[in-house]
Amino acid sequence: MLNPKLPPYDIGEWQKKPFPERVKMVCQSWALQGYGTPAAIYIVYVLKVVFYVWAWSFFCSFTTGLGDLSAFGSWYFEPIAFQKAVLWSMAFEAIGLGCGSGPLTGRYNPPLGGALYFLRPGTMKMSFHPRLPLLGGSRRAVLDVALYILYLAVLFRALFAQELSLELLLPPVIILPVLGLADKTIFLASRGEHYYTALVVFLFAADWIAGTKIVWVAIWLWAATSKLNYHFPSVVAVMQSNSPLTNFGSIRKRLFRSYPDDLRPSTLARVMAHAGTVVELSFPLVLLFSDGGTTTTIALATMVLFHTFITSSIPMGVPIEWNVIMVYGAFVLFGHYADVSAFSISSPFLIAFLVFSVILVPLIGNLVPSRVSFLCSMRYYAGNWPYGVWLFKGDSSKKLDEHLIKASPRIQDQLGKLYDDATITAITSKVLAFRAMHLQGRALHQILPKAVDNIDEYEYLDGELVAGIVIGWNFGDGHLHDMQLLQAVQEQCGFEEGELRCIFVESQPMGRPTMAWTIADAATGVIATGKVDVNDLRDLQPWPDAASWPNSGAGASSRA
Repeated sequence: MLNPKLPPYDIGEWQKKPFPERVKMVCQSWALQGYGTPAAIYIVYVLKVVFYVWAWSFFCSFTTGLGDLSAFGSWYFEPIAFQKAVLWSMAFEAIGLGCGSGPLTGRYNPPLGGALYFLRPGTMKMSFHPRLPLLGGSRRAVLDVALYILYLAVLFRALFAQELSLELLLPPVIILPVLGLADKTIFLASRGEHYYTALVVFLFAADWIAGTKIVWVAIWLWAATSKLNYHFPSVVAVMQSNSPLTNFGSIRKRLFRSYPDDLRPSTLARVMAHAGTVVELSFPLVLLFSDGGTTTTIALATMVLFHTFITSSIPMGVPIEWNVIMVYGAFVLFGHYADVSAFSISSPFLIAFLVFSVILVPLIGNLVPSRVSFLCSMRYYAGNWPYGVWLFKGDSSKKLDEHLIKASPRIQDQLGKLYDDATITAITSKVLAFRAMHLQGRALHQILPKAVDNIDEYEYLDGELVAGIVIGWNFGDGHLHDMQLLQAVQEQCGFEEGELRCIFVESQPMGRPTMAWTIADAATGVIATGKVDVNDLRDLQPWPDAASWPNSGAGASSRA
């Protein structure tokens, strides 16, 4: 449970290397070891899925004839069973038990954030707009906590009900958007783009099956569309080099062009990426237009294999339960109710809502990603995410513990109760490798030297880790640790000029070749902005070129 797979080099010697050499070494380590997670941790994640499914069956048991898992085949397709699966998933995620929990998201002690933050006044929040009356600001008020408790209360009231009615479904539909205005983190953590959209559809009793089919298909198709880029092959290489099922050096080496000196994705990784995209584009369309029979059976089998492949890879962020409900939903909606056409929706209000939520919002998010969360844009797994890097001079990150109310201490302090300093450095260095090995991470080769004069004087923290400890949830959305969070942190921590520098990189818009970036100082604000051409990154290795890197001497003081 506690023994990670450590890099094959002495950490003390690694720390003394120049920054480009350190990045190269840790990327080579990732290629064969992945994150190095102890094998038993995967069992914990499996047990969490078992609990998720059992708890759902428990809530279903309050309806006569449902809930017995030994007789699953006789009731899984009942409308209330499916609707309770969505309600339970919303609650499960909002509490912090789902995506973004455990060691694979940088959470060790405690292993979750979520409710530990959302129930505590004074913790940091990310309001839709800081100046909103009552709901604005950057610190959680008693009203915010009360709204969150009310949100969970109405979800569990529906879960314990024998039957679901409009009066049980409508309250969470009303409360979650209000809660999202107060703290968009909770809306995203509840997977609002998926579960909330489905919940609204449930309000239309005559059309809910057809409408939910549209939601499921939209998620698959937008996710596949977002993979039509140069980023996704790197995602496959990085994810599979971390998969517990590919824990063989010979297999993992084949994911890269020429291990250890060329870690760009290999032909195998590119073929896997493109084949996966074709599959994800194909089976939803077959399910959408077929009405049962052999074609539906083949498409459902393909869908199961697709999600099994993703889930068995245990991707960072661990959206495992989300994959489970996608599979379950597919069998209910397109298997049992294959005869219900997705195009049979009669309510113009539902049609308008779906056009807005699953067409217009994702389209805007793909064309103008700075305006929409990558979750609401449905750009899952694409490798084309907004991200940030926070650079703390010396040990100034201690100010986060000294000035902020939060449930989680700094990562090194979480791990300090379990490991020695060398092991802690080895574990946290893998996050640097994860970012660098994705195509978008290579933009840092150009940006880091502009942000600080000497990287060796700074502690390098990925924005994901910062969001996890400061706001209680992180799941790949760089908009949760951007300028808004930096300004809120600065208000409470008061960093001196040069003490905290941040790099924010926006994702690549659909149809355009560049990614925008911003460098900001906590004390003085934006220092520089620019764009990087993604085409220029394709020929680069995950590590910077040592010959052109400034201050390329020994890096004994670096904390990256």
